[in-house]
Amino acid sequence: MDATRRDAYLRRLGAGHPASPTADVLRDLHLRHLRTVPFENLSLHLGEEIVLDEKRLLDKVVGARRGGFCYELNGAFGALLTALGFGVTRLAGRVYGDEGRLGIPYDHLALRVRTVDGSDWLADVGFGAHCHLPLAFGERGEQEDPGGTFRIAAAGTDAAGVRGGPGPEGAADLDVSRNGRPVYRLELRPRALGDFTAGAWWHSTSPASHFTRSLVCSRITEDGGRITLGGRRFTVTAPDGTREVRELGPDEEVLAVYRDRFGIELDAVPAVRGTGDGA
Repeated sequence: MDATRRDAYLRRLGAGHPASPTADVLRDLHLRHLRTVPFENLSLHLGEEIVLDEKRLLDKVVGARRGGFCYELNGAFGALLTALGFGVTRLAGRVYGDEGRLGIPYDHLALRVRTVDGSDWLADVGFGAHCHLPLAFGERGEQEDPGGTFRIAAAGTDAAGVRGGPGPEGAADLDVSRNGRPVYRLELRPRALGDFTAGAWWHSTSPASHFTRSLVCSRITEDGGRITLGGRRFTVTAPDGTREVRELGPDEEVLAVYRDRFGIELDAVPAVRGTGDGA
């Protein structure tokens, strides 16, 4: 990432160039990212190719002012943090689904970030409803966050009876939980961005992937709540969890919400692949 692209990324987040890669800077950028860059899967339903290449990700997130899903958002954010002097390691995760089953390998991309003082943090701006601020990577107790109560803990055995790991530091895989429920399991081995290509392809093409079966565009609001547009259903979630849901009408109204509430300019309302109704 050159200085021009780095500065453009910071402008999109409404941030100045930090003097040093500190934990406070990381927290600030993390929250700004969640408030500014939507978690969205629109490309899958607009016929746009998902390419895990740093330049292509920055063209989308910075140049086109779009969002993306985990591979794109954490891929781009990791590139920005690296350019700012943070130590960044990409980690592969498997997301917990129904009945506690783990998803496919390379199901999720998260970031382990080291600050100038040597502290490690779990940064994740690509999971939708999740932590608002980075989590202390080495902390094994509960961590309070505006998004809930989180815990990072050594993982137990999986469905095959295998306990993951050991990682590069002799540790097993880690389970990340939110409000007492496991969210995803992280491997500690460092990964390259290209390693996630198969996972991105599966989520972009498989009928078993929830991303191919639904539309989502979501971001955190300034007050700590969330707005989400799923098809034509627009949901405003307050910080206390109360929700206001309304069904949008004509295409013009849907496009206006994408533009005015998410900063995404579209020529046509996306429709879920194969359904033609955008629902």
